[in-house]
Amino acid sequence: MKTFNLDTPIMVFNANTKNETNWTIRQAIEGVQIFGGIGSGKTSGSGRMLALKYLQNGFGGLVLTVKPDEKDLWVDYCKEAGRSDDLLIIEPGCPYQFNFLNNGGNQGNLTENIVDVLKTVIRASEEKASGKGEDPFWESALDMLLFNVVDLCRLAYGKVSVQEIYNIAQSLPKSGITGLKDDPKNAFYKAFTLAKAKVQTKVAAWEQDIPHNQLAELKKQNTYDAALFNTVADARVLNYIDQFFLESFLNLHEKTRSIIDFSLTGFLFRLLREPILSLFCANASNFQPEDSLRGKIILINLPVKLYQKVGRDCQILFKYIWQKSMEKRNIEENDRPVFLWADEAQNFIHEHDADYQATARSSRIATVYISQNLPNYYANMGGGRAEQKVKSFLGTLNTKIFHANADVDTNRYASEYFGDVCFEETSSTSTAAGQFSASRTKSIKFDRMIRPEQFNRLRTGGEQNAFMVEGYIHLQGNVSQNGNSDSKIKFNQKTIVKL
Repeated sequence: MKTFNLDTPIMVFNANTKNETNWTIRQAIEGVQIFGGIGSGKTSGSGRMLALKYLQNGFGGLVLTVKPDEKDLWVDYCKEAGRSDDLLIIEPGCPYQFNFLNNGGNQGNLTENIVDVLKTVIRASEEKASGKGEDPFWESALDMLLFNVVDLCRLAYGKVSVQEIYNIAQSLPKSGITGLKDDPKNAFYKAFTLAKAKVQTKVAAWEQDIPHNQLAELKKQNTYDAALFNTVADARVLNYIDQFFLESFLNLHEKTRSIIDFSLTGFLFRLLREPILSLFCANASNFQPEDSLRGKIILINLPVKLYQKVGRDCQILFKYIWQKSMEKRNIEENDRPVFLWADEAQNFIHEHDADYQATARSSRIATVYISQNLPNYYANMGGGRAEQKVKSFLGTLNTKIFHANADVDTNRYASEYFGDVCFEETSSTSTAAGQFSASRTKSIKFDRMIRPEQFNRLRTGGEQNAFMVEGYIHLQGNVSQNGNSDSKIKFNQKTIVKL
């Protein structure tokens, strides 16, 4: 198996100058954030260069899409890098399917993992829309609903499917109804009856293994339930399900219940529609996130511009599962770097990104996020403390590239990020009152190394700029020959990229 040296140079910035700096695999796995306004050349300049270098150096990866033309772009990238056979395009009509509920490599059958994935995607949408995810009540209520619906589905059918979760969630007991509605067509009643019958069989088997006098003593001392739940775990789970749906959830105010219900059913409804159902929910998996560790580039061609919310939700869903899978890898067995690529990255942010990125380096995951400006991130993060959340996340991406931008907030952030530089200012005065005198003073002053207005003047590529794209780059901990970790760089949109 190929061994990847972290100190292998991927690119050389400002070659043959005093600012010459090697950029290695080690810098790549510390993460990259690229900012640039519309038409700045961020995708065709630094983005294209990074993509080709990652491919040429044998990286596997995951590509998320917003614009319809991104598939063709990556087909061209892989062709130019000689990696066409490694590109897996996940799109309607393709031969690939991934069932996220039965993803064995990610232990997807565990209730906790299923709930974690569903909750992450649902909350990502809710935070963007209204900030509701900031309220701990809604978070706890959604958690309990998800856990109990998924557990009931597992107890009743021995497996979990989106269709059954949806059916159960749609038919939960309503307020004003005591007990279960005795209707075999009711999905909740049917699942609860099956689960109860299976648990009762296990309880009967447990009781048969206990001497009669000991069983009687347990009941007499009111320790029967504790002993049962300690031995038959499914009995405890069924008891929780009973208490939640027939007491806690049943007695919630109707408006509150409906909001919680629709948070789940509204999300599941979209998954039950084609092409999402066939791609991610209904069929046995014939590709896995772990394929990236074998050098495959998985491209989810459900561009948000075409598929809107469901395209975004499905890509966040797969992204989160992919992230968790990559973090579980054994570097000693497989040290191949993998990349997570998202142009218009603000569309795919979720609540765990900062925590994930904080440990991505040790798992050799090279994140590349491309976005126009900071307000895009703020708006899509949603909820309270959006600015703090975004800046906390951006702090985990060590290489930052800033192209031409008209956004004041982003340019100010970039200028502050590069910091101040001190310089010596000399001033002189002279007088001629009776006699001539002159003086000269020197003072140390500070100003921004790169002022905000300088980002407006960067070249944006195209024929009018000889296809040259400019940007400022900050390389954390990577100092050039002149002692700086910041420099102005150029990318040629027409250059044939070679190793």
